[in-house]
Amino acid sequence: MILDMEHLYDMHCHLGSMPNADQVAKQAEQLGLVLLNVTVSPTDANGSARLNHHANVRAACGLHPWWIASGACGEEDIARAALMCAASRFVGEIGLDFSGGRMATAPQQQEAFDWIIQSCAEHPVTGRVISIHSVRTASEALDTLQRFDMPHNSTCIFHWFSGTSDELARARALGCYFSVNARMLATKRGREYARQIPLDKLLLETDAPKELGDPGDAQALAGELTQTLDVLDDIRKERKELLAGSISQTSQELLG
Repeated sequence: MILDMEHLYDMHCHLGSMPNADQVAKQAEQLGLVLLNVTVSPTDANGSARLNHHANVRAACGLHPWWIASGACGEEDIARAALMCAASRFVGEIGLDFSGGRMATAPQQQEAFDWIIQSCAEHPVTGRVISIHSVRTASEALDTLQRFDMPHNSTCIFHWFSGTSDELARARALGCYFSVNARMLATKRGREYARQIPLDKLLLETDAPKELGDPGDAQALAGELTQTLDVLDDIRKERKELLAGSISQTSQELLG
């Protein structure tokens, strides 16, 4: 499938972690590729601020649950993240991850997520977009979002959704959005979920780089997004132009 690059949006990538981030951003701009740069900690968000001058980059502030689970980020970081996110239009990556050994830090993760979401709810920003990490925690994440009425006040995007079918139905009913990537579509469940997501709530992402700190390449990002779109086209059996056009329009509206 050949698609004009101006229609491509990466709604979840870690551009700031790439050592050649400026080069990637410039290359992406030449391709017409727009990037939502999510971050994993307040320090990461501050460091990624250097990329804000790129017209095709949207900078988000976040606090990844893995950084809480590992102990790399504590109470002070949670407070900083909540303060930064409260003032930001773009928030991410935030969320919960109770897989494996990370379950031991569930209370700390929940505290951080609740604090950030409550701060956003108490400081509404027009057009706010929130990119959410949720592994074995979709119900808990949805509980928090619903408690603070966030799906009605912000665009809540589940990145690489991996919950149950009932949780997917609940997220859909609340009006949540979903960004999908190639690795999600490599699984049977991921493909089925991608088929069920309403077209006007469907977005593309890469979650690049594969390992934080790896160098990036805008051509590779664009290629992966195009391949993901091809797989979606095969799964959903919709007209290619309709699928690509809808995803592009939705992304453009969210990123402004």
